[in-house]
Amino acid sequence: MRRFVQYKASSFQTLRFCDVSNNAIQNDATDIFGNIPPNIEQFIASNNQLYGSLPALLNDLPKLRQLNMSSNSLSGELPDFADSIFVLQELDLSNQTNGFTGSIPEDLSKFQSLKILNLAGNKLAGTVPPAIGNMAVLEVLDLSNNLLKSSIPAELGMLAGTLKRLGLANNTLSGKIPSQIGQLQGASVLLNGNMFRNSSTAPLSLCLEREVEDCDLANDTTLCPIERNALSAFYDSAKGAEWTNRTNWLDGDEYTSYCDWKGVTCDDMNRVTELNLSNNGLSGRLSNSIGNL
Repeated sequence: MRRFVQYKASSFQTLRFCDVSNNAIQNDATDIFGNIPPNIEQFIASNNQLYGSLPALLNDLPKLRQLNMSSNSLSGELPDFADSIFVLQELDLSNQTNGFTGSIPEDLSKFQSLKILNLAGNKLAGTVPPAIGNMAVLEVLDLSNNLLKSSIPAELGMLAGTLKRLGLANNTLSGKIPSQIGQLQGASVLLNGNMFRNSSTAPLSLCLEREVEDCDLANDTTLCPIERNALSAFYDSAKGAEWTNRTNWLDGDEYTSYCDWKGVTCDDMNRVTELNLSNNGLSGRLSNSIGNL
């Protein structure tokens, strides 16, 4: 059994960077934090065999910018340490064998310098805190593979412009996917493996990947119906914004059934049987997507 050799923190007052990742260290996390030098700025101990819980407070690490303890065997509840590490930019506690439990602390939103928050692969329950939407510089939010429930807070849409990856896959989230999620410009959005199928279709902008970089639900024919996508492509190529009557088409409610769009008739299975847009000011060209109706 390999252990992290303990020295008095006073022996390493000048230590700023420590990377002991990809080893076979077996230590209680509480013991490690009791010996971390107070001026440490980056502490990386991923891919080891660390166990136990994190200390409730980390008041002695005011300069810590990066904390990566992913892929270990940590457990217990997440500590209340947002009041003590004001400069933290990366917090990665993902993929724990035992897994953190409890809920995601609301006070994580106090990390106004945080760019990476990765808590994927644990046993966190409860809801996604809406206050995370206030984290102005957040680039990566990954809460995948947990036990989170309820709906996605619309406040996450406030991360548009900074967020590059939103990971909420493989939880028990339900309800309507907020249209604001489809407006996360340039972000990869991972939502698969939840319970959205029992609600409504996904927002049209998300299915069409108009703003986001990509979305893993785009090919889900229940949440992103093929015929709705086909009609949307038809609308764009036939210059729908210039139509005489475009009631309920793309500039309306993102959740309105395409069977209620002007000129569209469906059967009982929501399959388009008629498209009548005569004398309606269409121009441009007819999209090949008609073949998907």
